[in-house]
Amino acid sequence: MRWTSLLFPLLFVACAGPSGSDADACSRYFVPYEDHVSQRERNTLNNDYMDAMALYRKADYAGARDGLVQYLSRKGGEKSAYMYLACCYLALGEPFEAELQLDHLERSSTLQYSDQVEWYTVLCWLCSDQLPRARKGAEVIAGKKAHTYRAEAIRLMKELGAQD
Repeated sequence: MRWTSLLFPLLFVACAGPSGSDADACSRYFVPYEDHVSQRERNTLNNDYMDAMALYRKADYAGARDGLVQYLSRKGGEKSAYMYLACCYLALGEPFEAELQLDHLERSSTLQYSDQVEWYTVLCWLCSDQLPRARKGAEVIAGKKAHTYRAEAIRLMKELGAQD
C-alpha cells in the first residue's frame, strides 16, 4: 500500500508531461548561453572573469554570478560578462535581475550580442510570467529571417499562441 502512495504522484507528474505552464516553458526554452570566453589567455585584467566562467562551465551559477558581479564592479570590465550574468540569474530563477543585466549589455557599445539580448529578454519575460510581452517578443524575432534564435522564437510563439 505504501508504494502506491508514492507511485501515484510520480505517475501523475509523468503522465502530465510538459503541462505548458510558464515554469515548464521557461525550463524548456532556457539554455545557458555558450561559453565563448574561457579559451582566452588569462591575464591580470581578466582573472576574475576567467574564474567566474570556470564556475559557469560547471553550472555553478550562484558562484559564477558572484564572480561576475565582482568582475563587473571594477572599471573596465568586459561588457560581454553581462550576457553570462543574465544567464546565471535566469538559471537561478531570477528573471527580473537577468533582464536588468541584459539592459546593461544593450545600452553598451557591444553590438555583437543583439540577437542574444533579444532572445534572452524574451526568456526573462517568459520566466517572469509576462506572457503577452514574451509572445510579442517572440513574434518580433520570428519575423526576422536572419535571427540566431528564429526557430526557437517560432516554436515559442506557437506555444504561447495556443495559451490564449
